[in-house]
Amino acid sequence: MFTIGLACALLIGLTLGMLGGGGSILTVPVFVYVLGYDPKLAIAMSLPVVGATSFIGALRHWRAGNLHFQSALLLGIAAMVGAFAGARASVWLSGRSQLLLLGVLMLASSVMMLRDSFRAAAVTDIQAGAAPLPLLLGVGFAVGTLTGIVGIGGGFLIVPALVLLARVPMQQAVGTSLAVITLNSIAGFAGQQMIAEIPFGVVLSFTAVAIVGILAGTALIHHVPARALKRAFSVLLMVIAALVLWQNHARL
Repeated sequence: MFTIGLACALLIGLTLGMLGGGGSILTVPVFVYVLGYDPKLAIAMSLPVVGATSFIGALRHWRAGNLHFQSALLLGIAAMVGAFAGARASVWLSGRSQLLLLGVLMLASSVMMLRDSFRAAAVTDIQAGAAPLPLLLGVGFAVGTLTGIVGIGGGFLIVPALVLLARVPMQQAVGTSLAVITLNSIAGFAGQQMIAEIPFGVVLSFTAVAIVGILAGTALIHHVPARALKRAFSVLLMVIAALVLWQNHARL
């Protein structure tokens, strides 16, 4: 099963590299259903994986000129506050409740990704401009809170916010999203209650493979049709979301 888990880590990295988000939402289900960890521990384990992998991807995009620092800073600060608060608040939720929330978010992510794949090509020549600050900060805080509670990176919300609210070109939105996810994950991990119980050997192995995936993904971003990738990945998310929701609802 560990080999299957590492294959999933490669998929997570590839998706993060090519789409700027989406892949990290699979990390917790892989730790729970493939590797057999307790949900709360799986959430704590997911954050260093997602953070380290996103950091490497953000560096690659920065070197390619695809990182908008102002937006990353604004969203990142708000997300870090939310992530730390969410991680602290998660002690009041059961692991099953967290998985149910994760299943709902996975379903929402898959629907948004599928809908986006059928839209006209995103505008890529708009100039980055001043974002509606309260709304942008609100999105960052909300994404951060979800990160702290269920261990997601939140790229499926960050990328649209950057494009629609901050007027960041899509290419830059992907790299900027990875930078925000990095900051988000650091704060969420700092707020976790189960750090001492984390099997860091497993986390390091998983992270190493995910990093290989994100390096490949950032290299392939210009060669793989984003629409086809989004459609295939959205279907995969729907199936996994349905399984997560069914299993945890049945146990309530």
